[in-house]
Amino acid sequence: MSRSSAAAAIPPVLAEVVRSGFVEGHHRGSLVVLAADGSVEHALGDVTAPVFPRSSNKPMQAAGVLRAGLDLSGERLALAAASHSGETFHLDLVQKMLAEHELTASELQCPPDLPLDPVETESYLASGAGRERITMNCSGKHTAMLAACDLNGWPKDSYLDPEHPLQRLIHEVVEEAAGEPVAAVGTDGCGAPLMAISLTGLARAFRHFVLAPEGSPERRVADAMRAHPEYVAGTRRPDTWLMRAVPGALSKMGAEAVQAVALPDGRALAFKIDDGATRALGPVLARALAMLGVDGDIVPRIGDAPLHGGGGVVGEIRATF
Repeated sequence: MSRSSAAAAIPPVLAEVVRSGFVEGHHRGSLVVLAADGSVEHALGDVTAPVFPRSSNKPMQAAGVLRAGLDLSGERLALAAASHSGETFHLDLVQKMLAEHELTASELQCPPDLPLDPVETESYLASGAGRERITMNCSGKHTAMLAACDLNGWPKDSYLDPEHPLQRLIHEVVEEAAGEPVAAVGTDGCGAPLMAISLTGLARAFRHFVLAPEGSPERRVADAMRAHPEYVAGTRRPDTWLMRAVPGALSKMGAEAVQAVALPDGRALAFKIDDGATRALGPVLARALAMLGVDGDIVPRIGDAPLHGGGGVVGEIRATF
């Protein structure tokens, strides 16, 4: 590879780390912004190369269980598309869903974990509790997958196998929504199959969900997430704040600093921070939202990423584009 080709392959800096007025680090990545008609309005980095969207794929997974015939709505459907914080109301609903479908927590194949939210983790551990499968942030999704298998008479012990009927159905949903073939299949942190698509495909998928016909699986998922954002994330999470503050917005982050958002008129964005640093996610998301024309108090709230030193604020992480 020539020196010019190698330089072209290096993702651009999306955020910088500023401490005491000194730039001490950078976060590189790629970002795409779609106009209302679905065309690419802005692109930084390579937005056509496949990435693992991680939990930003969850709306597609939830649509898959609906296509499999599972009748979920409201908070239950939002929780099926969630990376929940492990707050009490999340865990209570997971328990209810398991009972309603005559399932047990031992059937969940997501790994035992602590709450995703650090505040919840402190109180959870202080109560004497330990790692549980239902506490893992993907437990709502896994409960819905198991229930769909039970409904269809599909094997439950292999529901995470990429060749399982349910996972093949989800694979189809991802490709249809993204408008491109899945480039690779891996294993997500929760053990579920993980389908790689491009950032442009991810933005298209979110656009597809908000514009889908009313009553379709995709629109039902989008509507449930937007109506019950606390169940998608948690009370202290940017996805919740954004969907509460911007009417009709659909938002879902994923591990390794992936984010996708769509607005009800079809504008959409998706990005990934290359090093997976979630600390850069807020500032980059705030800047990308401004590019979409979103304003109001929610933008600086999401973008606020202070750096601390000696017990005080000494700098910030800020977007550079």
